[in-house]
Amino acid sequence: MPELPHVEVARRYVDATSLHRPIEHVRLRDPSLLGEASRQRLAANLVGDCFTATHRHGKLLGVSTERDGCLVLHLGMSGELVAFADAAKEPEHSALLVAFDDGFHLAFENPRRLGRVDWTADFDSFVEAEDLGPDALGIERRRFRRILEGRRGAIKPLLMDQQVLAGIGNEYADEVLFQTGLWPRRTAGELTDSETEHLYRNLQRILETAIERRAAPDEMPRSWLLPRRQSGADCPRCEGEIRRDEIAGRATYWCPSCQGDADRSGG
Repeated sequence: MPELPHVEVARRYVDATSLHRPIEHVRLRDPSLLGEASRQRLAANLVGDCFTATHRHGKLLGVSTERDGCLVLHLGMSGELVAFADAAKEPEHSALLVAFDDGFHLAFENPRRLGRVDWTADFDSFVEAEDLGPDALGIERRRFRRILEGRRGAIKPLLMDQQVLAGIGNEYADEVLFQTGLWPRRTAGELTDSETEHLYRNLQRILETAIERRAAPDEMPRSWLLPRRQSGADCPRCEGEIRRDEIAGRATYWCPSCQGDADRSGG
């Protein structure tokens, strides 16, 4: 599932390719992706208008128009935005196609059909209705501390709970915990002040670095877990082996040597 860095890269891509171009027509090739908006309403709202600004909260991407509406995209499992000039080069799995009057196009490619397309009058109101927590990138330190206080559950699923903290999924939760040296089953509310501070700083640094490197796992630093996120792989920081566990129903990769003592690693 695309996580915050991937969606932020997509947001910047739209900024660089698709703003301030009058929209000539819109084709929704997969109506099953629509949220509350109808196919006809989506086209009527966009045709003759133009995109003017982009927004992101967690994994949601918003693209505002000049007439005060906002296209909302959830990229799903493998969604991508593709800008192109030649109509013959439309991606094979294009779910939504926006054609501009200068011959340019923007496609939402969604091969696994797990994305979502919606329309709202106001992006912030849409985010509020989705009951999302604060965005993980740039959350204030004090608010982050409050999120963890008194929590009885494990830290890994808490970081992934979109109603608690929006934008972190399975892969980046593993990366943040790995770089912080925290056992993924550690009780969130039992972290010390110094551990919470270390976790917060790593969260911000990792997200910013991933965005700079266009969210490509192969481009991440060699000291990161992401490029070696598989059971039995050599830990990039010590001589240990990466282990795979199931935590809250999700595959979790971690290093028992770096992230927990022998007693914990058996849990």
